[in-house]
Amino acid sequence: MSNPSATSVETASWTRRILALVVDWAACTLAVSLFTPVYGATADPASGFYVLGLFVVESALFTALLGGSFGKVVTRLRVVRANGDPRPPALLPALARQLLVALAVPPLVFRPDGRGLHDIAAGTCTVTVETFRRLAGR
Repeated sequence: MSNPSATSVETASWTRRILALVVDWAACTLAVSLFTPVYGATADPASGFYVLGLFVVESALFTALLGGSFGKVVTRLRVVRANGDPRPPALLPALARQLLVALAVPPLVFRPDGRGLHDIAAGTCTVTVETFRRLAGR
């Protein structure tokens, strides 16, 4: 069975991707707040960088291991290889992808197929679980 090309893979909506990002950010903020004040008068001035660093590490590791960050898994999204291969990206492309997401601009510049610069650089695309199952032949 041949893999479909990247243009035939239906990418997930931006609404669900943003929801996944909000879930990830909230989870990382909560995790960091267990160790240092994040908000208020006693907040650590570097706490925002701690949250960002945890976000990059968490999302890269989960993407490489589970096919999506915590937020993507909760919102039923998966990151797959752009050539239609349902396997998650390897760790280095997943880390590069998340570093680009942390810059904020690459996800905002995207192609008509819904893949942002971060996806293009990593050779990935974000799909729904239903599309993932179709790609996996389940």
